[in-house]
Amino acid sequence: MAVSLVAGLALPAWAADAPGPKTAGVQISDWPRQRPVPAFEALSLQSDPVRLSDFQGRVLVLNFWATWCPPCRAELPTLQSLPEWFGEDKVSVLALNFQEAGRTVRRFLESSGLKLPVALDANGDITRAWGIRAFPTTVLIDRQGKPRQIVQGEVDWASATALGWVERLLAVR
Repeated sequence: MAVSLVAGLALPAWAADAPGPKTAGVQISDWPRQRPVPAFEALSLQSDPVRLSDFQGRVLVLNFWATWCPPCRAELPTLQSLPEWFGEDKVSVLALNFQEAGRTVRRFLESSGLKLPVALDANGDITRAWGIRAFPTTVLIDRQGKPRQIVQGEVDWASATALGWVERLLAVR
């Protein structure tokens, strides 16, 4: 599959011209209303099962990424800080790594000093089930476990815009 790079976003060639609101190379769209929530069970780097239901009651910022993706690596530090800023009882982050060995991911985290929770999508089935076609892509999930928005592209999660996305989800009852 051909891949193009648009404002720091690794996209398949067909998606580079996809319609939708864009801000500084980021595309955000609503989760399709009729689309069911895909099954989700992955293993953490510690080989513990991780399920979507584990985050019930908190906003989940589910980030699909890979160590070979420069925009993915660039956004992880501010992504990691979201639970600290909003409160760990209110917001969780899970970085779901696409098809890389645990040792590769561990080495990257150690060298970068990152400590965010990571799960592995060893064969890519979860990423495909969620319809992810570009990296990084982040799915914003409300406290009831319902995906609300899909964000494609490198995001500064410390920006007012990104913080506003999370704040709006916190307001959803």
